[in-house]
Amino acid sequence: MKKIIYTLALAVTLWSCKTGSAGAAKKNTVDVNINLTDVKDDKVLVTVTAPEIKTDEITYSIPKTVPGTYSTDNYGKYSGDFKAYDAKGTELAVKRIDDNSWSISNAKTLQKVTYLVGDTFDTEKGTGFGNDDVFSPAGTNINAGVNFMVNTHGFVGYFQDKLDVPYKVTITHPETLWGATSMTDEDASKTSDVFTTPRYALLVENPIMYSKPDYTTFNVNGMDILIAVYSPTGKFTAESITPEMKTMMTAQKNFLGKVNATKKYTVLLYLSSMAKDDAHGFGALEHPTATTVVLPESMPKEKLVESMKDVVSHEFFHIVTPLTVHSKEIQYFDYNAPKMSEHLWMYEGVTEYFANLFQINQGLITEAEFYTRIADKIQQSKSLNDTMSFTVMSANVLEQPYKDQYLNVYQKGALIGMCIDIIIREKSNGERGILDLMHKLSNEYGIEKPFNDNELFAKITQLTYPEVGEFLKTYVQGTTPIPYDVYLAKVGVTKSMEKKAGPVFLKGQTPYISIDKQTKEIIVRPDIEQNEFFRNLNLKGGDIIVSVNSKPYSLTNIYDLITESENWKENDPITLEIKRAGAAQTIKGTIKLPSEETETFKGTDASKDKLRNAWLKG
Repeated sequence: MKKIIYTLALAVTLWSCKTGSAGAAKKNTVDVNINLTDVKDDKVLVTVTAPEIKTDEITYSIPKTVPGTYSTDNYGKYSGDFKAYDAKGTELAVKRIDDNSWSISNAKTLQKVTYLVGDTFDTEKGTGFGNDDVFSPAGTNINAGVNFMVNTHGFVGYFQDKLDVPYKVTITHPETLWGATSMTDEDASKTSDVFTTPRYALLVENPIMYSKPDYTTFNVNGMDILIAVYSPTGKFTAESITPEMKTMMTAQKNFLGKVNATKKYTVLLYLSSMAKDDAHGFGALEHPTATTVVLPESMPKEKLVESMKDVVSHEFFHIVTPLTVHSKEIQYFDYNAPKMSEHLWMYEGVTEYFANLFQINQGLITEAEFYTRIADKIQQSKSLNDTMSFTVMSANVLEQPYKDQYLNVYQKGALIGMCIDIIIREKSNGERGILDLMHKLSNEYGIEKPFNDNELFAKITQLTYPEVGEFLKTYVQGTTPIPYDVYLAKVGVTKSMEKKAGPVFLKGQTPYISIDKQTKEIIVRPDIEQNEFFRNLNLKGGDIIVSVNSKPYSLTNIYDLITESENWKENDPITLEIKRAGAAQTIKGTIKLPSEETETFKGTDASKDKLRNAWLKG
């Protein structure tokens, strides 16, 4: 999973290795019907026909947590009016145990359960990170006749001890909507889709997005790719972003080489209107054969494509880990009492490292751009707890104080991957790197063969060098901050300073603007010194920004203002309508972007050119 906080700042996945019988009789199948046609009060009716139940009481649960989210989301709390019936239609006694589970009495006679599902997008209050919102790419949307984001874990649950029973899911929908998914529709009808999976976990890993058909398909080295887009105003289409996606995914496949865990991959892109009842948590969530992405529709195309490149490449690289290489905690995931793995540094960190390394490796970014990304990750990691054991944080990531450190999996986690890569390159004289290690781990373990959490470091050391084992013990399991300069020096890279244009409305995490809580208007903050942009236009503390270039702004679309400002160019004309001391004014001028001196890196040691080139291009 990768969450974006503009810096759009997560995802782990998998299925149980226990297999159900492919030829199971209907009696041992969970039959589900999801009615997307008759939506009432923004709720969808779900009917679940039970398999054979041999106990007097049975529990039906909807997940509390799903793989890849690393958060407690309680998807069951969005479902209500839960009822159970026997074959004669007589209602059975039901007791709600908690947010996510219902106990059904006289279960041997159970024929079916029904319940109404509401969506999560309607309930989001912020960015989907750092609050109790469900992360949008893992959430659900119900917009009757227009769009349904069916992350299946939000609609379908499981009966106690029946996770390995086959599922047959029938979804009825308006003829005008088409369901994009990596699953195969077994029904030729234009208003009904039928999907089957051998067990619950595989159903959970296959999201479906229903909307007006807007998709493209292409093939990359034997892998069929489907790109589906929902854009509420039609601003973007699948066709408009496909060339960039094809270029990126081709480069990824070339980088990965022999790792190829799937023959079909689907990217579901949902573009939010940013309305009060729409998605606000931006980023992506990976699955074995799909990625769900949620971004604001207001983004300029250049920024949208850049964000897609970063988040989709991250999710795609999860094919390596944890989809192929993973622990028993992931293989046998408990949706309502999860035990987390110690190795987020690998699942998310190495994945994030690959998502950046492949771009320099395949010529999509320059060496300078790669170093800037590394420098940014170092800076951001230092704003988090740099002395917390990464393995302890990972194993306890659902709880405080570890939960607040989760974002470090994308910063320090990626840097851990970088340092291991450099160690292996140095010890092998440039012949091998961390991708070679992941290939070896894929051969050692694999989709149906998980490792024991406490044995991974020893196995990695066995497959590489003692120095890698010492690094893992000291800096990943231990609490010692990583001396990045020491490891970068091994490939001839040292610190450097560069001057570049900075954000208009933010300095680090400090905003130059705020909101009047009563009027919801945007105010220039009077309590901090303004940057060149504000000084050049003679904007003063306390000024109310009413509009920019004829577009009104307030609390409801302040995010649009910030994201759009990222594409402003030096000396472009700009017109602002403001209120100063209650009086309306028009300010016309040109844009002066604030400049800032930032730390980056540069290759300076010519004697290390060969090793550095092997690291970046090998």
